[in-house]
Amino acid sequence: MDLRWEILSGYWPLFMSGLATTIELTLVAIVVGLLLGVVLGLISSSRSAPPPQSALARWVLVIVRGITTAYVTFFRGTPLFVQILLVHFAVMPALIHPDNGLLLSGDMARTFRQEHGAFFSGCVALSLNAGAYISEIFRAGIQSIHLGQTQAAWSVGLSHSQAMRFVILPQAFRRMVPALVNEGVTLIKDSSLVSAIGLAELALAARTVAGAYSRYWEPYLAISAMYLILTLLLSTLAKRLEAPAHLRGR
Repeated sequence: MDLRWEILSGYWPLFMSGLATTIELTLVAIVVGLLLGVVLGLISSSRSAPPPQSALARWVLVIVRGITTAYVTFFRGTPLFVQILLVHFAVMPALIHPDNGLLLSGDMARTFRQEHGAFFSGCVALSLNAGAYISEIFRAGIQSIHLGQTQAAWSVGLSHSQAMRFVILPQAFRRMVPALVNEGVTLIKDSSLVSAIGLAELALAARTVAGAYSRYWEPYLAISAMYLILTLLLSTLAKRLEAPAHLRGR
């Protein structure tokens, strides 16, 4: 197999720009997905909490739990590729449209869609998908802590929220780290799907080179190496975070 790496020389700015976009997309999805996942995970695990005194509050909690369950079920049960297309071609035009956008309209909406539309849609789709998976990670992590820990915290006068904050979550987080890192690695790789809506990230850069030269080994091996480096860096960082937590848990 004769590899012609020289065909990539004129496209390195495109690859570097795609790499930067991939990193930005992944970071946004991780941060937003983590925030969303924490909230949804706490809601899902609230079944073990003492029920509210008010009947109205109990009904509201039941409705919120139902919405959370439906959200998690949808985003975990449908392909991410379909979610990206749905967000970009169905949801975003309803929210950001020059004529009658619910959030933005007029020239501002037109400029935003032209300059940032694909990136924004990719961030929204990846974040919503990550939030669903991270919420399950948090729920499982919280439920992995023995119920006696919570009861012991209640017995010394802590409220449920205080028990979660000072007793349950610190222990659960140590168990969540490997799963959270795995979700981050998955997001790095899944960001390649956003090229389907025209975002100039790594996968689209490789497709551009492949289309120009009808060569596929060189561009796709190049971005494979870049994705591998990103995932290895994230895994190394996670091990540094996990090691102190492991020592504290002894």
